[in-house]
Amino acid sequence: MPHTRRSFLTTGLLCMAGSTSLAQQSQRIPAQAAQLIVAVADTWSSATGRLMLFERAAPNAPWQPILGRTIPVLFGKKGLAWGNGVLPVPHGQFGVPSKREKDLRAPAGVFRLGITFGNAPQAPKGMTMPYHQVTARDCWVDDPAHPAYNRHVAVDLTPPPPWYTKQRMRLGDFAYEWLLEIRHNADPVIPGQGSAIFFHIRRGPTKPSHGCTTMARADLLSLLTRLRPRSNPHYVLLPSGEYRARIAAWGLPPSP
Repeated sequence: MPHTRRSFLTTGLLCMAGSTSLAQQSQRIPAQAAQLIVAVADTWSSATGRLMLFERAAPNAPWQPILGRTIPVLFGKKGLAWGNGVLPVPHGQFGVPSKREKDLRAPAGVFRLGITFGNAPQAPKGMTMPYHQVTARDCWVDDPAHPAYNRHVAVDLTPPPPWYTKQRMRLGDFAYEWLLEIRHNADPVIPGQGSAIFFHIRRGPTKPSHGCTTMARADLLSLLTRLRPRSNPHYVLLPSGEYRARIAAWGLPPSP
């Protein structure tokens, strides 16, 4: 994903499992979340998967699919790793890696969403999620030693800081036409545990990302225009086996 990321409006992740019985866990998808993006990979090492969008009318109501189809998506080149989000996950157990900076893995878990960044002066037509136009001043910091690690910052360009070129968001890259923040490792930020995780346009149907969830441009637009801030949308990303094991405990939709 771009070597750049957040400053003002943004927040997210998931989890549980292991030797502790899932039935003993009380964490569930937050009650205020009325929309849920669900992506499932075949295994922890899969770079491809499928995505659906669900809604519910009330906290205990059943989830209903609202896209009418499954979107093919790509993850990190090396698959998935446990991330830091809104529910606890079994870090350090069962040989499954935890997300680290530049590990080429997408963070697995349950995450809040932040704002959408884009090059255009206005959000895509029909999109109601918060939008920020990216300018030459916008950066997202992926250096774990920097105090603004995994944050979007607007810098003073007179002159720019020495790290500016590597962290700037406006890159002229078609894949970053829109960037919807997946709030991994955001609340709180832990240095070195991964940064700059977004939904964005894929570079091709067989070209995985560095850790983001990517898809065709038309599919990203379809997703962006259906999300509603009042519905507090969250994102779930898991391998299929992990997903099935948590459907009841977390209150997830049936396996997509």
